[in-house]
Amino acid sequence: MNLKGKVAIVTGSGRGIGRVIALKLAEAGSSVVVNDIGESAKELAREINNIGRKGRAVLGDVSCTSDVAKIAETTIKTYGRIDILVNNAGINRDQLLVRMTDEDWDRVINIDLKSVFLCTRAVLRSMIKQRWGRIISIASIVGLIGNAGQANYASAKAGIIGFTRSIAREVASRGITANALAPGFIDTEMTQKLPENRRRELISRIPCGRLGSPEDVASAVCFLASNEASYITGQVLTIDGGMT
Repeated sequence: MNLKGKVAIVTGSGRGIGRVIALKLAEAGSSVVVNDIGESAKELAREINNIGRKGRAVLGDVSCTSDVAKIAETTIKTYGRIDILVNNAGINRDQLLVRMTDEDWDRVINIDLKSVFLCTRAVLRSMIKQRWGRIISIASIVGLIGNAGQANYASAKAGIIGFTRSIAREVASRGITANALAPGFIDTEMTQKLPENRRRELISRIPCGRLGSPEDVASAVCFLASNEASYITGQVLTIDGGMT
């Protein structure tokens, strides 16, 4: 996919899937604003610059309105535009509902769902003005099928899907698309910590016979960000090896 001249913001991109998404967008030609709360964002920005692309780190908590405003304002000030927003930031605080605390619920909803609202709102004026934009939010198959011990996470991810479909209807006439990805079990730090017997059990439920890779998700992001996907909006693409 050719994204030369485009400017992307990727939230929660200091590590994991978000990191690979940011690198993939950069490799496709986009300038990338890397957001996270830690120094890993700065390291990734340097890596992007080292491969001959433009990277800028903006630290901040995407559940905080003022931090989100800073991310958007810095992007405009640095690059003059915002073309692509990837709402990737997310956490989990797994617990059976009878043991789930208010803090467990609120923190996941704020980071995983409220951030999508805040970041999308922050970039829309720029996208509407230029009559081109791509909003891509990372949901989960858990938001489609649910999962025991993840009522907070599933609710947030299901909320992303509803939000995406609503926003798609609002902005389609302005040349802006909004889509969500619903990854299944991806080979990340979280799944690598699982006991080997648990990993084998998960893989046995996946028709493709393997865990997904972060690159599988990043490639889908690049496609949805491109001109080739200009007639795709309001959709949820599952990346789960056939599991659902």
